[in-house]
Amino acid sequence: MPWIFAFFFVSGFCSLLYELIWLRLAMAEFGVTSALTAIVLSAFMAGLGGGSWIAGKLVRRTHIDFPPLRLYALAELLIGVAALTVPLEFHAGAAAIAALGGPQGFSSAGFYLASGAILALTLIPWCACMGATIPLAMFAIERDARFSERRSFSFLYLANVFGSVAGCAAPVALVELYGFHRTLRIGSILNFVIAAAAIALASRSQLATRPVSDSRPPSTAPRGALWLLFATGFVTMGMELVWIRLFTPYIGPVVYLFALILGAYLAATFLGSRIYRALDGRAFDREIQSNVLWILLAPLSLLPLAASDFGISLPPVVRVLLGVMPIAGVIGFLTPMLVDRFSKSAGSGGDPDRAGRAYAVNVLGCIAGPLASGFVTLPMLGERWSMLLFAAPWLLLSKRQTWRPAAAFAAACFAIFYFTTGYENLYEPRQVMRDNTATVIAAGTGMDRELLVNGIGMTKLAPVTKMMAHMTAAWLDQPPRDSLVICFGMGTTFRSLMTWDMRTTAIELVPSVPRLIGFFHPDSANLAASPGARVIVDDGRRFLARSPDTFDIILLDPPPPVTAAASSLLYSIEFYEAAKRRLRPKGILQQWLPYSTGRAYGDDTTRAAVAKALAQSFPHVRVYEAIDGLGWHFLASLSPLPERTPDELIAHMPPRALHDLMEWGPEETPYDQFEAVLSNERTLQSFIDRDPAAPALSDDRPVNEYYLLRTERRRARQSRSDHH
Repeated sequence: MPWIFAFFFVSGFCSLLYELIWLRLAMAEFGVTSALTAIVLSAFMAGLGGGSWIAGKLVRRTHIDFPPLRLYALAELLIGVAALTVPLEFHAGAAAIAALGGPQGFSSAGFYLASGAILALTLIPWCACMGATIPLAMFAIERDARFSERRSFSFLYLANVFGSVAGCAAPVALVELYGFHRTLRIGSILNFVIAAAAIALASRSQLATRPVSDSRPPSTAPRGALWLLFATGFVTMGMELVWIRLFTPYIGPVVYLFALILGAYLAATFLGSRIYRALDGRAFDREIQSNVLWILLAPLSLLPLAASDFGISLPPVVRVLLGVMPIAGVIGFLTPMLVDRFSKSAGSGGDPDRAGRAYAVNVLGCIAGPLASGFVTLPMLGERWSMLLFAAPWLLLSKRQTWRPAAAFAAACFAIFYFTTGYENLYEPRQVMRDNTATVIAAGTGMDRELLVNGIGMTKLAPVTKMMAHMTAAWLDQPPRDSLVICFGMGTTFRSLMTWDMRTTAIELVPSVPRLIGFFHPDSANLAASPGARVIVDDGRRFLARSPDTFDIILLDPPPPVTAAASSLLYSIEFYEAAKRRLRPKGILQQWLPYSTGRAYGDDTTRAAVAKALAQSFPHVRVYEAIDGLGWHFLASLSPLPERTPDELIAHMPPRALHDLMEWGPEETPYDQFEAVLSNERTLQSFIDRDPAAPALSDDRPVNEYYLLRTERRRARQSRSDHH
């Protein structure tokens, strides 16, 4: 049994590692949109559930007279192969879409259908191998006379969850050190080792003499066990999206937030499963039958509202742990208990067919929950009411003899909901919009107005956003005809480009953001309806991949923080290659890189990596410090970029554009405004010299997002230096 435990520990580690990395690689190929993210996660979970169900039926209905561990070894071998082939299939699928779309490209709906089909066909078969491992291992335990385990599902579930806990922390460290593809190879090797060890163990297998019968006693699980398993998956995975929005204002929109939430959830699930394994489940029959544990889930579901309340002073990590772990611990106790009882057969370690079906139903809930949360409850109800909606069903499970604890738990739910407040209440005046991607807040008055996405400040009214538009457009020898803005923000850059009387396209990932332009620019409420204006809700990189349009200027203003999850997809070599294909001869791409003190704005390694990516992508790059000193304008082109004077730039500008340039100052004249920027030119090499060893920022090495190890090493060196 220690061998089986070790197999499932490592297998759980690898499975979570693959899920995290495959999701990110799919974003690079097909776009960072909510719909495609949902497709990836749904395909992953559908494969797990389908594989579990099919494998359970296979081993129950097929006569197998050789060690079943060989089947398990085959599944692990195929999972190791998947680690290497899935990225290749993603890339080939994206190339096929580009080829089939022709010069005009696919429509948005057509792209979704094609990419969704590729993702499903790629992931579901491989993930089915992952889902098959539990019923196959249960069958091996049942057939091997050396094993006497009678609660085999909870045993395997415990080991798998334990490995998944490690799989939350280790990938972020491995990716920082080795990149996505080399990390996948490490996982693949681990799966191959499991397969080889399982084959070796199978050679010493002692098949049990007890027959595997098709006649099975009735399940001992509570009535409606499958519905309860569906509900636990549905509610917990649906709440996970809400947790991310609740805790982002404290941790930041970084990969470490998701790892922390997932790690806290899985660690508590492991503890709950361990308690269930350690205790005699029959000792808790009375409590379970009276549904006390189930209705306890209701107030525990609302704890994240209290943990994320700004009126309560807590360290950010403690907020996450207090909000997530209590409910996860109870779920960790109840889920394996239900599956064990549902799959229990007299004289065996558990029926693989029943266990596979139960696990598949739980996974089905895990698919439906995030879809309902992301596309229905969060956009329509917001974070607080979504949490209340997910908590309410557990109170309905109470029976007549448990009305007192049910009433107490209902009162606790009311108190938590009533006496806590959401982070949007910190801002006044404010306008709040929600969609399937984010909660967006427009707040403030005058020049202090700001835009927040999931509680994180994105941008404020500032002259630098005007300079992005006017300096780039004026640098061209001829008036620009078409421009592209990736990342709409407050709409300032888009509004400034419209003063040039050219066709302007703006791309924004969050649907609610462009709708708030009237809050920041009252004179521009109908600007998007202008004949030359287009505002498209899409991922900027996905738009470049499927659009046939070309542009004289492309402006990139990725929102802060520079360390945000998936932000590297707008700074990478692969992104610049896609942008070059949409840039006209003598066209200019401007990459805005913000700068400020603090980890959120990156470090020398990040800035060197961005500079190297630009240097490898464009033969001509000029860099200027922004007018407010809080960032840099990188001008990149395939053609030489002549040195410009303020007078030359002013001569290229129409009167409306000059007026817009000076709307917020800070200088007295257009000449002084441009001189403040042009007098602070930097060399690209000066950025690279900040960290010569840094790799060029790429899809495989997103060094801006994965920074924890080097930050801690730098802090340790500084501490030793201060000590000496």
